[in-house]
Amino acid sequence: MFVVTADQHRSRETGDRVRRLLEDLSPWADERAEHILLPLERTVGDEVQIVLSDAETALDFTLQLVRAGDWAIGVGAGPADLPLGSSPRQSSGEVFIHARNAVERARGKAEPVPVVVEGANNDAAGQATAVLQLLAAVVRRRSAEGWAVADRQAQGMNQARIAADLGISPQAVSKRARTAMVEEERRARPVVAALIGTAEGHL
Repeated sequence: MFVVTADQHRSRETGDRVRRLLEDLSPWADERAEHILLPLERTVGDEVQIVLSDAETALDFTLQLVRAGDWAIGVGAGPADLPLGSSPRQSSGEVFIHARNAVERARGKAEPVPVVVEGANNDAAGQATAVLQLLAAVVRRRSAEGWAVADRQAQGMNQARIAADLGISPQAVSKRARTAMVEEERRARPVVAALIGTAEGHL
């Protein structure tokens, strides 16, 4: 099981963004409902939490938060006390402790990128954190032009269709994709997800 806990950075300066985040990620949640054990909710203050069934969805949700910006993100991997409660706030277990420890680390200045994985398998969690931080660094540096290409590729559009949709040449699409490191992200995702999955339990 996987729990992602996120805490908003500098909420006193930028204002509470939790409500906006919940609204923005509603379509994402609808598309992945089968993998959501307990839905995203505000837990306390400017913090949110979600409980997920698989590592790939946990990774995708984490990168959604990275893209949104201004969030310290902790990914917990491990067992929970069953049955789960009606919400993350009403649930408990080892995975929630891992997520709490991870988000506390993510808040600190020692982490180069504010996202951390903790789990029952410490070695795998450490490896997952290292590679996830690298992937997150790519995502959070991507420009709006790069996202325009990445999002359309994720929808299954080919290069010619993207070019027509954006009103640019296929060569410009290719250049934007290279600059945005879209292919590198696509290839790295399964590796990171596998490491997060391994962190869920002892080998």
